[in-house]
Amino acid sequence: QKSNVTSYGATIVAIITLEAFAGMWINAFILCVLCIGWVRKKTLNSNEKILLLLSCSRISHLCFAGVYYFLLVIYPSYLYVHPILQLFSFCTNFFNYSHLWVSACLCIFYCIKITNFRNKFFIYLKVKIDRMVPWLLLGSGISALAMGIVIYYITDTVQRNNLTFTCLGNFWEENVRMDKHFFSFFLIGFGYAASFMAVIVSALFLLFSLWRHQRKMQANSMKDFSVDVHIRAMKSILSFLVMYSINFVCLILTIIYNMKNDNTTTHLISIYLCAFPGVHSLILIFSNPKLEKALLKIVSCVKCK
Repeated sequence: QKSNVTSYGATIVAIITLEAFAGMWINAFILCVLCIGWVRKKTLNSNEKILLLLSCSRISHLCFAGVYYFLLVIYPSYLYVHPILQLFSFCTNFFNYSHLWVSACLCIFYCIKITNFRNKFFIYLKVKIDRMVPWLLLGSGISALAMGIVIYYITDTVQRNNLTFTCLGNFWEENVRMDKHFFSFFLIGFGYAASFMAVIVSALFLLFSLWRHQRKMQANSMKDFSVDVHIRAMKSILSFLVMYSINFVCLILTIIYNMKNDNTTTHLISIYLCAFPGVHSLILIFSNPKLEKALLKIVSCVKCK
């Protein structure tokens, strides 16, 4: 039975390591392209600022997540030492929340920039959005820091209660019940839900804007370049919305199954959670003309060699 657990754990670690490695390379590509453009132009637009911070947070998240799961499954004894477990939990969740909130900021930015509503509030946001981006990113960082501190507190409390690792990756004793940390878990769930709602609202506004704009163009028998812009943004955001919805459900299930000590299900969910940053970043590459052009150029150079 012990060998089966070891084999299962090694398989999980291998899958997550491959996903983390691939995701880091994908986001490193985005980071390099943006940094090269930054050096050449001496400036970054608002969209590039968000993508730059998003790629940095995802690289950091995948790096810490890969090492964390490696120690969790292969060398769990190293996590006994205080405060290694707390620090890993803090860093992993801090960067996880960071990339979720920054990606939500990207959706909000697309929504405000592309939608064509005549409402005074939307017009005001469209004019001010470039100045608001640094504040949105700062707010995302503060929210992620707060969530990281909450996770650190919960992990530290559990370990101080003389937690014993009775099974693979078990960080929760039966006496550490959700009612003792209800407010903390409420904050964690609220953080996930708030970023998820921002993505949903942005996608709905963009969808409604595209539908209304297409009806107007059809009525006037005209073609407009902005329709293509709408469609490109909608493909990106809708694909992200589907992935984000699954990701949100997985994050909530992780909280639930952690409380139930169901580590098998938790590890299986973690496979998707580690794949999400890399896959979504790949979608962003193909929805951004600059990044797509740079990728195709590299692929063509590799083929020539």
